[in-house]
Amino acid sequence: MDTVREVTDEDRDWARSLAAKGVEYVFASFIDITGRAKSKCVPIGRAGDLLAGHERYTPRGIGNLGVMTPNEDECVAMPDPETLCILPWDRRIAMMTADLYFGGEKPFAHCTRSILKRQVEAAKDAGFGMCLGVEPELYIVQDPKQVAAAADRPHGYLEPTASSGQLRPSPAYDVESTLDAMAFLDPIVKAMNEAGFGVFSFDHEGGDGQYEFDFDFASALQMADRLTLFRLMVKQMAKQVGMFATFMPKPYTESWGSGAHFNMSLVDANSGENVFRDADDERGRGWSKIAYSFVAGILRHAPALAAVCTPTVNSFKRLQPRLADGTVSWAPVWAAYGDNNRSCMLRLPRNRPCVENRCVDSTANPYLAAAFLFAAGIEGVTEGLDPGDPVGDITYEWQSAAARGGAVSSRLPRNLLEAIEAFDEDPLAATVFPADFKSTYVAMKLAEWNDYHAQVTDWERDYFLRMS
Repeated sequence: MDTVREVTDEDRDWARSLAAKGVEYVFASFIDITGRAKSKCVPIGRAGDLLAGHERYTPRGIGNLGVMTPNEDECVAMPDPETLCILPWDRRIAMMTADLYFGGEKPFAHCTRSILKRQVEAAKDAGFGMCLGVEPELYIVQDPKQVAAAADRPHGYLEPTASSGQLRPSPAYDVESTLDAMAFLDPIVKAMNEAGFGVFSFDHEGGDGQYEFDFDFASALQMADRLTLFRLMVKQMAKQVGMFATFMPKPYTESWGSGAHFNMSLVDANSGENVFRDADDERGRGWSKIAYSFVAGILRHAPALAAVCTPTVNSFKRLQPRLADGTVSWAPVWAAYGDNNRSCMLRLPRNRPCVENRCVDSTANPYLAAAFLFAAGIEGVTEGLDPGDPVGDITYEWQSAAARGGAVSSRLPRNLLEAIEAFDEDPLAATVFPADFKSTYVAMKLAEWNDYHAQVTDWERDYFLRMS
């Protein structure tokens, strides 16, 4: 894509066509490390300039993209017109996703979308296209500030939206609990479908006020763009009905965590045909050698992958074998794969030709997670790795790294520090991520861990204050 070019008549015509549809403002958003969209807001009369790359940014130190120095060059945000969406909940505004170019010439090392685009090209060179479906989970709660003020609750208290009362052991799939939140769910699903998501179901999940959305898969880049829009859409539309949406992986000690399972597949770069199925599978399960090798590559890099798939200190409170009441968490603990086994990190589902990664949570930047996951899987394919037989038993009872009923590469990291150390040492991470990005990411996440680890919590005071 050309950068910083002259505004053309076509650019102006494009802007006028948006204005004719009632659009008054346009965003062209780059995506920071945390997955948040960042952009200036451009009036429609200057949208042609925006399309030509005339908006510049000093994003580092401001947008979770590293440390900025006052003497360095700026970045240019180049919009991708194919991502244009007139926001269904506010048609005055149109939004595109953008790539950052340092000095307007070369891709910015910290541009998370550019990192995934490089992996798309690497996969194409290896003969593959990358497809992705995601199952995002989130909690819809009453506005914490309003609840605290009205009910004398502590700051940050989360009151579920469901008015039918907490159901035990779980409100999963409960129709009444879904209907309780239809003031939010109905408009959000309509907005998703207007934006081309292709929603085919949504439901109440295992936690009080927790919901999951299922929609059509797409190319990895298109899905990452779609998830960026989804996060913004959910949070904005929840506010419109007096609710609050959070993608926090583990907002409650007692309840279920929010995952964002990645359903990954490879297609032939020329024909577009899925390459994960094979009726002549020697294991008798209908999967191809490519699929098994893809699994093996991800298992090999599982500890490092956790740094971008479960990227916060809170993420690892979800990756526990059991909930506070002793029931299984349904979140992975071991880097293992299973034939439809939901206690494993990777599952080979029987109803679709993909590899489901149950480790990824809802705070993961989808560009970073997809880039690293597909790189690991394709490495496994290129090297012809074999993951061994799938695990059949429930992994939550495992106490050691010894394989039980199949091959296990490792215990998943227990905290962010272990994950970041694995990421820093993993040679594949150094090929997927630019050196400047990798060092920035490690430093940023180590700072997050140190800040978190330095806090003294109420639990510690309750447990240790009078111990000695």
